[in-house]
Amino acid sequence: MREFDVPAAFSIPEDISMADTVFRFEQECPQHVPFRRLVNGAWVDVTAAEFASQVKAVAKGLMASGVELGDRVAILSGTRYEWVVLDYAIWTAGGCTVAIYETSSPDQAKWILEDSATKLLVVETATHTTAMKDVAEAAPDLREMLSIEAGGLDELTTRGAGISDEDLHTRRGQVGAASPATLIYTSGTTGRPKGVQLTHANFSAESQAVKLALDDALYEGSSTLMFLPLAHVFARAISFGAFDNKVTVGHTADLTTLLDQFAAFKPNFILSVPRVFEKVYNSAKQKAEDGGKGKIFGKAAETAIAWSEAQESGGPGLVLKLKHAVFDKLVYSKLRAALGGNCDRAVSGGAPLGARLGHFFRGVGIPVYEGYGLTESSAAVTVNTTKAQKVGTVGKPISGHAARIADDGELLIKGPVVFDGYWHNEKATEEAIRDGWFHTGDLGSIDSEGFVSITGRKKEIIVTAGGKNVAPAVLEDALRAHPLISQCLVVGDAKPFIGALITIDPEALPGWLERNGFDTGLPMAEVIKNVDLVAEIDAAVAEGNRKVSNPEQIKKYRILDVDFTVATGELTPTLKLKRNVIHESFGTAIEAIYS
Repeated sequence: MREFDVPAAFSIPEDISMADTVFRFEQECPQHVPFRRLVNGAWVDVTAAEFASQVKAVAKGLMASGVELGDRVAILSGTRYEWVVLDYAIWTAGGCTVAIYETSSPDQAKWILEDSATKLLVVETATHTTAMKDVAEAAPDLREMLSIEAGGLDELTTRGAGISDEDLHTRRGQVGAASPATLIYTSGTTGRPKGVQLTHANFSAESQAVKLALDDALYEGSSTLMFLPLAHVFARAISFGAFDNKVTVGHTADLTTLLDQFAAFKPNFILSVPRVFEKVYNSAKQKAEDGGKGKIFGKAAETAIAWSEAQESGGPGLVLKLKHAVFDKLVYSKLRAALGGNCDRAVSGGAPLGARLGHFFRGVGIPVYEGYGLTESSAAVTVNTTKAQKVGTVGKPISGHAARIADDGELLIKGPVVFDGYWHNEKATEEAIRDGWFHTGDLGSIDSEGFVSITGRKKEIIVTAGGKNVAPAVLEDALRAHPLISQCLVVGDAKPFIGALITIDPEALPGWLERNGFDTGLPMAEVIKNVDLVAEIDAAVAEGNRKVSNPEQIKKYRILDVDFTVATGELTPTLKLKRNVIHESFGTAIEAIYS
């Protein structure tokens, strides 16, 4: 058993509220610009004074609508400025934010609304209003549903006109460190979603610890463009850290025009999940191949990786430095320009990034600082930093926190960001928190310097008929690195060998078809039978198999004619595989591997 802990460099007052910063900035620096909004195609500044005024107006409206201390108010919306206004307004009114992904099905939303006993639901669009109508009527505690695009925040502002500032601040003063700040439901990859209740103390600890870890990113004058779902704790946590430390934040949910928005907003850093970094790499490689420059990109990628690896072993030699300088002008500078030109770092979470991508992005001048956390830990509990980075790991524990590896290899964590328990679920809480340690369900290791590595998911371990334990993440991550492959699910529990389901990336496919002389309109059912495509997937599988022992290698696989998506239910909103759903939906394809 190995354990590593970092002493706390901060304290949390008992009367702290996450809304305190709103009112402190209003008094101390009213002209500071904490946010920029996209209005009619242009980014417009929002000052601290303007933000505080909007938060107060909406908070008064919530009080006038009957929201009492501790009541749950749900937000079902994409990432946008109004999400943040509502979040801080709910806290100012003494409420607790229930975060619901905009992609949630009515059945998923119904469970969350009923289980949380939500009093008021705010959705984003008319489509959401229609989809949630029956759900809202069925939820026993829900009194009302408002829509952002239908003027819901204006309606709340009008309602609250009769609430005095004195009454508002009296309510706000009743909120303390132990008060519930949010309920976020787990993704449900292994069963019914559980409500994770996080307090103002949890979020305050996260904000302070992340600031200490990422002090050269979270500073006044820096900026970031937030495009991850704010319903996810990772995006919320970075948002709090940014706001508390005077970083200017923009919001967007339109991923189709992300590069154009990077060019206009020019963020200093971004945060994302590994799949997005994989797509950036694969898209750049695909574009190079389509332009007849595939070999140049390949050599540039190899050089970037080698240059990054050399940083951990004495630094690059003269020849590598020269090659790196040449490719910096030819390739790397263009990748940096695609992110707006000012982005010099990124933060990754939600799933393992992998050493290959980590070295590539550091080599091109955009180091990705990978961290680890869960909803139950208010996001990051370990993180790589400029001062302490080891590519391929998820970094060291943040200030005031500890990590331990149990005898069975499970990662255990503790510290002030870790929650106290699941909402109305004592059994799940007792199973998860034992002897003061939260059992993450992830398998990992801690090296002598305190860097944590994640090797797999305890519940995802596959035990073959021969008794071999296989962690699927290694193979799945390796296969997703191929530009043609969108997703991969490794299977083989109680089976004689390891198999896999593989899906094709619909964005990469047209370019591949064109380069290889095939009709780009070829139906997917025909594409997956194409011998040239199968040969490429064979090569990708063979490359992935080199990373594991023979009993862990993929012996047979099936290429599916559809992709796994959030909309069809196989992926969580943070693009993690819902294994139980895939096994149920594609059971016939899995069985065909072994027939």
